Amino acid sequence: MTFSLTTLSKLPVALAVIGFALGLSSFANAARSGEALYNSYCIACHMNGVAGAPKFGNKADWQPRIDKGIDTLLKDATSGFKAMPPKGLCSNCSQDELRDAIQYMIDKSSDS
Repeated sequence: MTFSLTTLSKLPVALAVIGFALGLSSFANAARSGEALYNSYCIACHMNGVAGAPKFGNKADWQPRIDKGIDTLLKDATSGFKAMPPKGLCSNCSQDELRDAIQYMIDKSSDS
């Protein structure tokens, strides 16, 4: 295979495009914060306690759940619990992201 000067001059452009695509891929797969997930998904039910969801920031609502432990809360959030659909309809949320969202809500309920 022979390379001409024209072919070699296009190499930096091709590498830049590949690098940009890989960067976007990494960004798309980057973990979202618990707060970001809460504001995107959880808020729909947890802001006002829809269908019995513990209200955001309400210690009395959250304490019985906190007493069960984060692992139980994560299991219930993952598979769905009572009126809550699996993963709270965040089908592309990882276990770590769900745990962070739960922890965010727990932390904010401890402030009240």
